[in-house]
Amino acid sequence: MLVGTASWTRAGRTYAYDPRARLFTDTRLVPPGKSDDLPGVETTTVEVPSHDGVMVPLTLLHRRGISRDGRNPTLLSGYGAYGISQNVAFVPARMAWLERGGILAIAHVRGGGERGQEWHTAGQKLTKPNTWKDFIACAEYLIREKYTSPRFLAGQGGSAGGILIGRAVTERPDLFEAALFDVGDLDAIRMETTTNGVPNIQEFGTVTKEAEFCALLEMSAYHHVRDGVKYPAVLVSHGINDPRVEPWESAKMVARMQAATGSGKPVLFRVDYRSGHGIGSTRSQGHALTADRYVYLLWRIGLVKPLP
Repeated sequence: MLVGTASWTRAGRTYAYDPRARLFTDTRLVPPGKSDDLPGVETTTVEVPSHDGVMVPLTLLHRRGISRDGRNPTLLSGYGAYGISQNVAFVPARMAWLERGGILAIAHVRGGGERGQEWHTAGQKLTKPNTWKDFIACAEYLIREKYTSPRFLAGQGGSAGGILIGRAVTERPDLFEAALFDVGDLDAIRMETTTNGVPNIQEFGTVTKEAEFCALLEMSAYHHVRDGVKYPAVLVSHGINDPRVEPWESAKMVARMQAATGSGKPVLFRVDYRSGHGIGSTRSQGHALTADRYVYLLWRIGLVKPLP
């Protein structure tokens, strides 16, 4: 029997179990690396009341001993679709954010699978608003508890999580200084017309049924952008060869936000002409994207200056 371990702050191991000897042995199938541990980082999970009183898990990663003065650069991410859980995972690149005193927060919103099938269906089709409202509640908690403040808070979501971050920003733009939209489903009304649209009807709904059309309209971030609203700075990224979410969804959203925003904060579009949905990207492509995201956020929060 093989047993795998996982941690937020330490690389997992794969062990072989010998039932006769009752002994676990490290297989070293993946050799240990120099960055397999995040020293001085602590992890906590709290319960946050959402708009309807339901308690939503929120995981926090930060350096030990941070000051809760409302000035910590914080990146809040979420997904909330298909019953997929935001499971414990070790990502060494996160150290680039944490070592600057940043906080990483993972919102385990409805639509995911953290608490079973009911948690999934509570963020699906007509109940989809719970997904971004849970996310908003987590953002409010971080501000209320002085982990951060709107000046230092950024949000992130990608793919089906584009619904989450897109609607969080369009519903509560005042909560965020910046946001990352990654290969996001941002035009839910038109999604059904794409190659990957029909398989997603079970998750999001169809425009051919009145109630589900109304639900799709409610979750479509593009259709909730309003002229003159002071939106946060936004970096939208997409691969031009994406077979899951068409890149024109991101292009439409960028154009609409650039024309509408009244804040003067930049809305930028990062296009990779050699990638798709990110799954098949090379390690170098992944590192380049991560670097661009962090630099953009740190620039907008004021911790670094952009290159001339």
